[in-house]
Amino acid sequence: MKKRKVPHTFVIVFAIIVIAAVLTWIIPPGKYVTEQVGDETVMTFHYADQLPADTEFHAEPQTWQVFSAFYKGFVKQSNIIVFILIIGGAFWIMNKSKAIDMGIMSFLRFTKRLERNKLMQKIGVNNIVIILIMLLFSLFGSVFGMSEETIAFALIIIPLAVSMGYDSIVGLCMVYVAAHIGFSGAMLNPFTIGIAQGIAEIPLFTGIGYRAVCWAILTVVGIIFVLWYANKVKKNPQSSIMYEDDAYWRKSAEVKEEELERYTPRKAWFVFAFLMAVLIVFSVLYPMTTLKIGNSTATLPLLPIGTALFALLSVITLRKTVHYFVLTLLFATVYFLVVGVLGYDWYIMEIASLFLVLGIASGLSVDKSASDIAKLFLEGMGDILSAAVIVGLAGGIVIVLQDGGIIDTILYGLSKSMSNMGKIASAEIMYGIQTLINIVIPSGSAKAAITMPIMAPFSDLIGISRQATVVAFQFGDGFTNMITPTSGVLMAALGVARIPWEKWVRFIWKFILVLVIIGALLLIPTVTMDLAGF
Repeated sequence: MKKRKVPHTFVIVFAIIVIAAVLTWIIPPGKYVTEQVGDETVMTFHYADQLPADTEFHAEPQTWQVFSAFYKGFVKQSNIIVFILIIGGAFWIMNKSKAIDMGIMSFLRFTKRLERNKLMQKIGVNNIVIILIMLLFSLFGSVFGMSEETIAFALIIIPLAVSMGYDSIVGLCMVYVAAHIGFSGAMLNPFTIGIAQGIAEIPLFTGIGYRAVCWAILTVVGIIFVLWYANKVKKNPQSSIMYEDDAYWRKSAEVKEEELERYTPRKAWFVFAFLMAVLIVFSVLYPMTTLKIGNSTATLPLLPIGTALFALLSVITLRKTVHYFVLTLLFATVYFLVVGVLGYDWYIMEIASLFLVLGIASGLSVDKSASDIAKLFLEGMGDILSAAVIVGLAGGIVIVLQDGGIIDTILYGLSKSMSNMGKIASAEIMYGIQTLINIVIPSGSAKAAITMPIMAPFSDLIGISRQATVVAFQFGDGFTNMITPTSGVLMAALGVARIPWEKWVRFIWKFILVLVIIGALLLIPTVTMDLAGF
């Protein structure tokens, strides 16, 4: 009997676009509009034929638009698509320097030395590595909403995971899943908690104590799940659903240490000198950086510190081999990325520019000509092109629903289901609504702007704390980001990891279900207990 093949990811996403188009013929269009009722500004829902005369609204059932959605999806997700292409080109240049190969080999040698310790043998050095990396990225997701940034880090951690005897899924979990678990249990995320609490008119970042407990529980559960799966793959690599697909990553990890020549071209010293001059100038112009974490701020000389560390590490590594210097460039990139995000409100454009500099500097350091660097950059973009294409295609799903005018109608229908329910049931329904809406609108800030003006006043009517409504929002906003094909970040991360979406769903759906159930349980104390900030 011939085994049925799972359709290609492109086919699955296009099928979802077609389903979305069919729904625009079934569900009547409508829109939430802002109206003044007495002294209060409220959002009220109107079907298309009942909208106030001065309301701009255009919607029509979707037919041939399922094809134009591909183009519009590219336009909508253009920032992420360009980000992916630049990251792909930059990392391809860096990979050709063999610096990551050298770094992984040095790291594996270090872990083998640690394994001689009896305590480390019992705990497992690899387990410690997984735990520490996941804790770091979960904290990043919780504090400043790391999301798009995980795309770049996946290209670093996945080769490491494969070299340690795991698969690409473990590598992606260590970065992407960890960050999005932190995102779901956010303590200070300004893109979700900050916006939602601002719209709900409650003091920013209050209730952090209970949210910290939620973050800790969710992170521990995530780490346990990844450790369980990682050890399963370690014992039997062929048990991984990615075993055949991971041939690409295994091949890239086959470089032997004796094949790596240790050398330092003169050009690498010129790259170091130029970058030092640039960093010194910026350190003089911006001697102090104010980090913004929630409502707290801290002013520190982060650029001078980073410049001094870069100078010290560069001199040491250049005296050994250019490979270590390229890794120093990578670490400096990560350092300045964090400083830029927390201190200077950097986003995709600035981060992409930073990695582009990393790629060019890496190429020059290993004595590549400008033409060679350009060719490598194009090769890298071509290698990762499928990831960019799937992001554009997935963006078409939301385009069809928006152009069909049914997103607000779906939200209105779901909100009506909360009528005449008890407090706990109403809170759980809010959570369920946010979870379902997240499948259609994966952007946390956009969803907060749409749903919180409706949910916050409703919570007053039924006697639920607005803080509880925010918790329902953050849980509903986070968990399904890790599975919905409408999430550009997910599709991009899967693309760079070379994991087909359908295989990812087979792996992750049970874990997502566990997280959703835990979220429902963690929501109950916000209604039944007297919590600080609630």
